[in-house]
Amino acid sequence: MDKHYLTPLFSPESIVVFAGRADDPALAGTHAATLHQALRAQRFSGTLTFLDINTSGTLADLAQSRADLAIIALPPRDIPAALEVAGRMTCRSALVMSSGVDAEQARELTRIARRAGVHLLGPNSLGLQRPLLNLNASAAGPLARAGSLALVSQSGALITSMLDWARGNAVGFSAVVSLGQHAAVDIAQVLDFLASDPRTQSILLYLEGIASARGFMSALRSAATAKPVVVLKAGRRPAGNAAAQTHSGAIVGSDDVFDAALRRAGAVRVGSFVELFSAAKCLASRYRPVGRRLAVVTNGGGPGVLAADWVNELELQLGTLAADGAAALQAQLPDGASLADLIDLSEFAGPDHFRAAIEAANRDRTIDGVLAIYSPKVGLDAGAVAQALIEARPGMAKPLLACWMGDVAVEAARDLLGEAGVPCFRSPEAAVGAFSNIASFYRNQQLLQQTPPPLSALAKPDIEGARLVIESVLAERRKVLTEMESKTLLSAFHIPVTETILARSPNEAMMIATQLGFPVALKIDSPDVAHKSDVQGVALNIMSGASARDTYQDLVERVARQQPSVRINGVTIQKMARARRGREIHVGVVTDQPFGPVIVFGAGGTMIELIDDGAMELPPLNQFLARRLIERSRVARTLGAWRGAAAADIEALERILLRVSEMVCELPQLREMDINPIIVDESGAVAVDARIVIDHPGAGAGGRTGSAGQGYHHLAILPYPARYEQLWPLRGGGEYTVRPIHPDDAQMLQVLVQNLSPESRYFRFVSSMAELPPAMLARFTLIDYDREMALVAVVDERRPGPDGGAPVQTQRIVGVSRYVTNPDRASCEFSLVVADDFNGKGLGARLMESIMDVARDKGLAEIEGLVLANNASMLKLMRGLGFTVKPFAEDRDFVICSHAL
Repeated sequence: MDKHYLTPLFSPESIVVFAGRADDPALAGTHAATLHQALRAQRFSGTLTFLDINTSGTLADLAQSRADLAIIALPPRDIPAALEVAGRMTCRSALVMSSGVDAEQARELTRIARRAGVHLLGPNSLGLQRPLLNLNASAAGPLARAGSLALVSQSGALITSMLDWARGNAVGFSAVVSLGQHAAVDIAQVLDFLASDPRTQSILLYLEGIASARGFMSALRSAATAKPVVVLKAGRRPAGNAAAQTHSGAIVGSDDVFDAALRRAGAVRVGSFVELFSAAKCLASRYRPVGRRLAVVTNGGGPGVLAADWVNELELQLGTLAADGAAALQAQLPDGASLADLIDLSEFAGPDHFRAAIEAANRDRTIDGVLAIYSPKVGLDAGAVAQALIEARPGMAKPLLACWMGDVAVEAARDLLGEAGVPCFRSPEAAVGAFSNIASFYRNQQLLQQTPPPLSALAKPDIEGARLVIESVLAERRKVLTEMESKTLLSAFHIPVTETILARSPNEAMMIATQLGFPVALKIDSPDVAHKSDVQGVALNIMSGASARDTYQDLVERVARQQPSVRINGVTIQKMARARRGREIHVGVVTDQPFGPVIVFGAGGTMIELIDDGAMELPPLNQFLARRLIERSRVARTLGAWRGAAAADIEALERILLRVSEMVCELPQLREMDINPIIVDESGAVAVDARIVIDHPGAGAGGRTGSAGQGYHHLAILPYPARYEQLWPLRGGGEYTVRPIHPDDAQMLQVLVQNLSPESRYFRFVSSMAELPPAMLARFTLIDYDREMALVAVVDERRPGPDGGAPVQTQRIVGVSRYVTNPDRASCEFSLVVADDFNGKGLGARLMESIMDVARDKGLAEIEGLVLANNASMLKLMRGLGFTVKPFAEDRDFVICSHAL
């Protein structure tokens, strides 16, 4: 049960090929015809059997065979019958290569596959390659070179182009997967497999659209936790969006939102095919930069300056040597060398100088990566300099990139570098861009590590009061809230708003304005007016009661003239916000298809559309995410002190963003929200105006239904499930907390594993490892709460302070229960471990009962797990909890324990 459910598809040991006849006219010019040739010419390491349903006997005869993978390369009319046979053969996976299958035919094939329990890749796919298995089940040309990169694409043409490029650049692949239109196995499932594939170190992904935001984000976050994922997405502009949707048949969505989603998932996005190639070069070298400081070593000032310009353009930092390192290197360099900013070795530099500079940069802790730029010089051997880089590379603890400028004179040197695994580029800009793309993996990993709860640590909002406002509006069959209703909703979540009173007559306006104190602002109040300024429905700086009375009449008449059919409730009156040097900010919510609600931050005011400043982030937010969202906006640079104005209160803006995140999480009816403007200065922030659009839960938001109380189904990223936290008494005295795991628990989890007895470690991991490898530790602590759950038992302990000082309070994880949802989405597999010194204190039973409660709450029907047959204490616990214990047919060393939920 440890094998991934797609292992039979991507790592089959036996294959049966429904090939038909190679001379069948119905196959002429199709992908299936190309596959015929590829399959018959390869050296697959497993068993490969060819069947012809037209000549090999009856379907019943064929059904006596067995195989991991069925490859179907037949005309569309014969595919359903072949897929039925594959199901009877107990094939666990199938690849349908035929092209030209429409949506209805594809749905029928998916129904057949699901009924037979077969995982189906295709139709309309170019197939797959697994070079390390010598498996070329594709129409994408010759088998790729073996390597550590996985390539997954929704475009067959891109795959063939990428493989052609890779053959000339010494880049190899662990897997190549083509996902065609209407594919049954989707991109999320493939990512899920590659995340656990030991042959894959990095993943390249070409996307045109996705079917399920929650499933995609869950799989992408899981994959990016384990290894770098680089994404090229088509449809950056409306025309491209339309073309992508037509081509892939998937939901495309807003490009800016997709950017935000990829960042939050810890993936890296590239903007062009060329950048994807550049990223492939770096990833093939298994470079993992941990920062943005790039040192440039060059033998020519001009190319170095070009590289430095691009470093600034991409918001990287130019890495410079520390004073002691620079002094030591300077003594080894020829006259004319400069180490002020660039590491300019001068035109007289030779191979030894390049190597000395690279090794100096490698030793410097203030440098994260090194780019060596070589310009051809008379009398200098480009190959010898390349060899110096190659010899320096094994000792490098950070990325080493090369740029050999020119063409004929450096071609052989470029080939040398490529063969040695040193990424080499033709221009400084391409090399710096490649470093930037891979370095952003580290930055995005910081976002991936964030797992905020739905509610922040701020004062609890009045969620019930907010829901009552929404229900009353929906009961009136309205979707747009008035300004008064909108501000009531904001106030329920403690977002500061200007005091606003509705006047229903000119005299009321005069009296309210006088009581509030001047100056005041008057705004038309109508459920039919989205933007008040568009209908001249706003009047500012009213200085007297008489003016307020007259302005009321003017506003109502003006709006009625422009839009005779609108309903007018009256005019709202509010005191003008006193902020002499206040900045106008906009905070909003939009609903994307397919990612659901997204939070927007940027410059506000009446020119918001022209300024077009809108940084985006997927909810939920915490303070770290809120601060990063502010920093990504263009208006952020105006929030500091400038021209006599004090710095704005950034923490006040962070609090508003946290409150908006709470609203999005707890109110699934929210569809749009514009808080504009928010006036912020050194003393705080206040919302001056707001517009909110609502709808019934499930109407939109990517088609997802549900409410906050049912698991936050309207969100693409599930919040940290704080509701499962419980405090329990410990048998023998004391107490412990059971709560969901989070990334900060990594060190405590490692200590738990290290302190287990060898027997306990073997019972849990069926391995003699003394500690968790870094990738496994990350995988166990940064989980997707939608598909799995891990509950930790935590106790408080007092330990001696450093150097015998006063005792300090620490926390310790003493047990973990976990489940992972099975592919059927109806059952799950569990695991359990308890610290040896806490055995017999009731932790195991409590952790199992708690994890079963969570699985039951998720709607799962059964929980099961493999237990070593000689693990007597675990089997006693299982039977005591009512589990059924049966032998495991595939391995007699295990028993399978199951319990209906």
